[in-house]
Amino acid sequence: MPASKSLTNRYLILAALASSPSTIHNTLISRDTELMLSALAGFGVGIKRTEQADGSTTVDITPGQLAAGPLAIDCGLAGTVMRFVPPLAAVAGAKVAFDGDAAARVRPMAPVLDALAALGARIDYAGSTGMLPFTIDASELKQDAEVVIDASGSSQFISALLLVGQALPGGLKLRAAPGPIASPDHIAMTVQTLRDLGVEVSVDADARGWSIAPGQLAGFTVTVEPDLSNAGPFLAAALASHGTVRVPFWPARTTQVGGKWVEILAAMGAEVSHGGDGVLTVRGTGVIRGIDYADASELAPTLAALCVLADSPSKLTGIGHLRGHETDRLAALETELSKVGARITATADALEIVPGALQAADIDSYEDHRMATAGALLGLAIDGVRVENIATTAKTMPDFPQLWSRMAATAKGQG
Repeated sequence: MPASKSLTNRYLILAALASSPSTIHNTLISRDTELMLSALAGFGVGIKRTEQADGSTTVDITPGQLAAGPLAIDCGLAGTVMRFVPPLAAVAGAKVAFDGDAAARVRPMAPVLDALAALGARIDYAGSTGMLPFTIDASELKQDAEVVIDASGSSQFISALLLVGQALPGGLKLRAAPGPIASPDHIAMTVQTLRDLGVEVSVDADARGWSIAPGQLAGFTVTVEPDLSNAGPFLAAALASHGTVRVPFWPARTTQVGGKWVEILAAMGAEVSHGGDGVLTVRGTGVIRGIDYADASELAPTLAALCVLADSPSKLTGIGHLRGHETDRLAALETELSKVGARITATADALEIVPGALQAADIDSYEDHRMATAGALLGLAIDGVRVENIATTAKTMPDFPQLWSRMAATAKGQG
């Protein structure tokens, strides 16, 4: 599996803020991470890439005085760029114009921008308030870094502030506003990443508040874990095809939300084992059970597709924030999964899935990599499924079509 996009872009932001050079081994190279690397280069961060003999990429980051601009940043459709880089601009005291793909202009941005405005940054919107495109002028940032932020739409709003907390003049005191917190696993990933690199992060007893003292982050050397979320469609293929799939280098412990695939697939009927050699093995048993599951986060599209193939209904809850991702994923899943014969009901924050008689269909991707991979999974079990624009998987996994075809070819070879 390619490296984790979530971890790669967190490490890149932190390396740009460090007091000395950093080395990131097994860096993911995809559209999202290329956009992040380009953004950091725009701030004057030194970037050197080295291709390794095993095909992985090592990136050496040389930090320095961040450029104050004016700069222009292309966010593409990368949530980590459009949410993580504006706080970096605040640390730099910079004036930066942000824009992205047409689909990015409807993704929520207001909470992180409102937080920066509370710290003294001026935000000028060229279109709708709280959306791209906008310009941030952080030349007169306040010293008092205590903010309350609405995290119901995305965990990235909180992670964005946490990643720069130690670089703010007074550190950071951050509190989640009343209401749900989207995808708390990703916030836990950010906190653990900071702690692993020596940043002291205090978390309130109710897990809704965070404090970071000001200080310097030393340069670091890390190796990025494989992307366990992107492993999901491959692992789920074992159930869909009644076969066996093995993924090497699966970590014994992880903060990635994709680590949940182990418990999910076992609950749905797979035999799952993690060997001492680091290989995770998933074997389909011929049974796919429905599941009630909460907070699947970015795993939901693939999980929903697998639920279509199950022998009983399923319900996925706590995923309302997916309406603000690359597309409104709940609406998209309701539309696309219904095409193959399932009865899908999308509510404010849940999907109810009742399997039916399967039929061929063309699955639209909505320029959303996880919709595309969900469609590919259906294609293993339903003859005649076609996925529109499979190339959109390049967002986080440029070689998905080749890896998927190679995996499917091994099944054909076995008859």
